[in-house]
Amino acid sequence: MKSRSLVSINDYTKEEILKILNIAAEFEAKPEPELLNGKVISTLFYEPSTRTRLSFESAVSRLGGRIVGFTDSSSSSVSKGESLKDTIMTVSNYSDLIILRHPLEGSALYASEVSRVPVVNAGDGANQHPTQTLLDLYSILKTQGTLENLNIFLVGDLKYGRTVHSLLMAMSHFNTTFNFISPKELQMPDEYKLYLNELGLKYYEHSDFTEIISRADIIYMTRVQRERFSDPMEYEKVKNIYVLRYAMLENTKANLKILHPLPRVNEIHQDVDKSEKAYYFTQALNGVYTRQAIIASILGLK
Repeated sequence: MKSRSLVSINDYTKEEILKILNIAAEFEAKPEPELLNGKVISTLFYEPSTRTRLSFESAVSRLGGRIVGFTDSSSSSVSKGESLKDTIMTVSNYSDLIILRHPLEGSALYASEVSRVPVVNAGDGANQHPTQTLLDLYSILKTQGTLENLNIFLVGDLKYGRTVHSLLMAMSHFNTTFNFISPKELQMPDEYKLYLNELGLKYYEHSDFTEIISRADIIYMTRVQRERFSDPMEYEKVKNIYVLRYAMLENTKANLKILHPLPRVNEIHQDVDKSEKAYYFTQALNGVYTRQAIIASILGLK
């Protein structure tokens, strides 16, 4: 993994994924505040972000590294018309690693091709979000004790949700059974279903999950993303179609955990927060350890 960009979760083999998770556990158990001394990490966020940006910055800071970059492209030369290529080629002169979030699908791959240093994809449009996936896997492993043979419910925006696309690809290594719960307008794209068919993995599609929630080991809730809709009326029609409430958890499995990449809007009612099955805030914390593992591995320090 040394000196390799992370653009897609498919850039890592099953063995490399497990290695990252093991390193994340090491960082959680034993912090290394001097590991990134002398290293400069650039964070280029062309889209708004709270958890991804701050957890990356926390990960770097807790390892003793320095951070440069921008959190709003309007404060950079992008506002003057500078191309992504020119920005990446320039910034790669200043840093050891670039972390990029961009609204266009394929932007991270393109950046990795023109950069002189490795690029980590922190989300490119509706395409992929591999570092979120790795922290999701770490969260599943910590709560279930395994990644194998689990029944995972993916709920909400399965069409535009880059987190569910990446999670599906990663969990396909572990004999997962998938349940896709979405309105017709936001169903999982056919390319991902064809991928599961080729692997011989089971998946089921539902318009509701209240009657089958007792089967779930993991419920992965997602918000319906306003920014992915060109028609506001289409967004209004589906934005509150699923709301998970505390009462719905009554007859669920003891090992069930509820995950969400956050931010949530209305899809998880706040009364769920009191449940021991709510794991989304700890999931966000796991992002620090996982991103430390990714950075240290790419820089050849672990």
